[in-house]
Amino acid sequence: MVVNPGEITTVAPVEGTAQVFAEVLAGVVKTDQVALDSHFFDDLGANSLVMAQFCARVRKRDDVPPVSMRDIYGHPTIRSLATALAEAPDAGPAPARPAEPPPPPGSTARYVLCGILQFLVFALYCLAAGTATAEGYAWISGGDGVLTVYLRSLIFGGALFLAVCTLPVVAKWVLVGRWKETEFPVWGLAYVRFWFVKALLHANPMILFTGNPLYVLYLRALGARIGPGVTILSHSVPVCTDLLTVGAGTVIRKDALFLGYRAHAGRIRTGPVTLGRDVFVGEKTVLDIGTSIGDGGQLGHSSALYDGAAVPAGERWHGSPARPTDVDHVRVPAARCTTPRRAGYALAALLQTLLVYVPLGIGGTFLLLDLVPALDPLLEPDARELESAAFYAQALALSVVLFAGSVVLGLLTVTVLPRLLNLPLKADRVYPLYGFHYSVQRAIARMTNIKFFKWLCGDSSYIVPYLRSIGYDLSHVEQTGSNFGTEVSHETPYLATVGSGTMVADGLSILNAEYSSTSFRLSRVAIGPRNFLGNHIAYPVGGRTGDNCLLATKVLVPLDGELREGVGLLGSPPFEIPRTVERDTRFDHFREGDELRRRLSGKNRFNARSMALFLFLRWLHWFLLTLLGFAAVDLYGGQSALGGLLLGGYLMASLALTCAYYILVERVITRFRPLEPQLCSIYEPYFWWHERLWKVPDGQLKVFNGTPFKNVIWRLMGVRLGRRVFDDGVAITERTLTSIGSDCTLGAHSKVQAHSQEDGTFKSDHITIGDGCTVGAGALVHYGVSMGDGAVLGPDAFLMKGEEMPAGAHWGGNPAVALRRA
Repeated sequence: MVVNPGEITTVAPVEGTAQVFAEVLAGVVKTDQVALDSHFFDDLGANSLVMAQFCARVRKRDDVPPVSMRDIYGHPTIRSLATALAEAPDAGPAPARPAEPPPPPGSTARYVLCGILQFLVFALYCLAAGTATAEGYAWISGGDGVLTVYLRSLIFGGALFLAVCTLPVVAKWVLVGRWKETEFPVWGLAYVRFWFVKALLHANPMILFTGNPLYVLYLRALGARIGPGVTILSHSVPVCTDLLTVGAGTVIRKDALFLGYRAHAGRIRTGPVTLGRDVFVGEKTVLDIGTSIGDGGQLGHSSALYDGAAVPAGERWHGSPARPTDVDHVRVPAARCTTPRRAGYALAALLQTLLVYVPLGIGGTFLLLDLVPALDPLLEPDARELESAAFYAQALALSVVLFAGSVVLGLLTVTVLPRLLNLPLKADRVYPLYGFHYSVQRAIARMTNIKFFKWLCGDSSYIVPYLRSIGYDLSHVEQTGSNFGTEVSHETPYLATVGSGTMVADGLSILNAEYSSTSFRLSRVAIGPRNFLGNHIAYPVGGRTGDNCLLATKVLVPLDGELREGVGLLGSPPFEIPRTVERDTRFDHFREGDELRRRLSGKNRFNARSMALFLFLRWLHWFLLTLLGFAAVDLYGGQSALGGLLLGGYLMASLALTCAYYILVERVITRFRPLEPQLCSIYEPYFWWHERLWKVPDGQLKVFNGTPFKNVIWRLMGVRLGRRVFDDGVAITERTLTSIGSDCTLGAHSKVQAHSQEDGTFKSDHITIGDGCTVGAGALVHYGVSMGDGAVLGPDAFLMKGEEMPAGAHWGGNPAVALRRA
């Protein structure tokens, strides 16, 4: 039928639409008929996975309007849903974007050649690093006395630090010049230059200076146009810096993505990101290319601006995609923060690094090794001890001492030192940036957010005493055995309260520090009892949720309105959903009385064995690297040229060994068999075993982002992967449940997660991504999902469980729906 602009039309009368919906839903829930006024969740016992399948079937029909999960939750009966869809506004929705054809197949020859060039570049980098290290070590070892060793370490370490920081700047200006709006295919020479600059930036120690005015100066050296008084707390380094404009007094919170480029359909497209004066950008946000925020504008937490979106001056927006809101995200009063204060803070941090941390790290390590006589056979060049049993015994003993000492010292550091540092900090008091209190708060955040102990204790009962030991208020904890996952972060642990019976999945960020461009304030964040928090949630000060809430994955926690209790929240901006559904309560008998005590005891014992196993595996990895390092020293033979070559080879061999080692660990845990879809309780042995897979480290894979080598590693880990996939930094949790087609493009910081845990129920299923698909930066693909060939999922999107994206479709948002034409 032909529809004139502005005409009010419906695809079918309300009753006809309702009858079609009832017929489709009956097929999904496998019943003869569905009453038009039956509640989807309360009466029919459906859940989000079932209703996602219903939406997918409806979208395949031309005689009824499409349905989204937001429509389902807002109108939870057939009749109310059909009526709501019929009552369209006068202008009607904009038409959906037309299906995009999948990108043409890439060139395998270019793909292979690109990989060879990237390998050669990496090898040369390792060789240069090895040569510099060998020469520096030889020079430092020639020093006589502690003072001489310190001075030589100061000179060598300072020169090395400045060289590593300067190299990305020089490489960018020499290889690229000024970044401009352009587009080029991956795997070509233009891409190799792009990748090299990006890799150098990500390996740059200046990332450690985020939140410091020195970092802003560094971005200016890379070509960014940044005004005075800007505070950048995000560790995500912008690549196309010449296209970044940030006005004076702007604040960018941590975990914000503003890369200056987009990977789409096998091509890299660069574009501007423009922020005016006094702008606020919240945590876990994504700024796509071509976006802008006017002077005084705000973008809330867990939000995204898509290509071409602009926040007008003075307006506040939130959501994914963002839309206007009345919420003010800058709630801390300003303080006096002068330019000399900022300059002094930056200079003090630089001098502290060059005069204290670098020389003590280099010289201290040398003195420690030099003062232990038992290490002489290991450190003596040309000793030819490789065939001696004593060589291996000494390497074994050293690795045990170093590993155990690091664990004990690290635990003491994170539990004792931050408490002493916290004494001068007071809750709800406004402090100026770049002073003593700011330095203390940043030091506390760095120390207490060390990942090792949360990785070790997470997904078990033992995470509770650990979080208590670093300062969390977890009084009257109702132990569930899975109170927290392995990834939880905070600004300060001493103002974090989590109620009894609450369970938290991975990726919770507790935002108990508020910032303006001149000041900060620490305030308590309290998460109520009997809550469940999904993955990747930023929970700010003043979050309006209370008792017994379900906060779904990537939800935007509301800062306004009534206190939500006894409900679920989904999406950004959020809308209400049922707190629980029938499928998630079928295992409730495992969570009560003697049955809970018996199963919890079994889970604790299993988790304790898992922790012991992974401590052993971590030590064994440490031992292998130690052995490899001392073998290189033994072969060194005092020849500086050969020493540089051997140390460069050691860096490359260490990376290869680490990857192969943890691939083998994961495959042994799975017994070299693929995972099967599951629906079980967290108190069943299968889930305890599955938790072990989440403890296999994968941080080493970041080195391979944007190279063909990462595809090789994914295949070895069990991912069914097509040809010429461009992986710019995706995380895949259940590898053997994931299938990705050829010529796909996977954006930076995206995630493919083939599982979900809600309260005490664990679910997992296959994920299928077709040929030529694109997954945008920061997007999350949930379990049970299929993406047709050439489908495009926008940045920061959340593709919910069970969704089926048609071939060539373009979806975005949280939760993801078909995007409309502007």
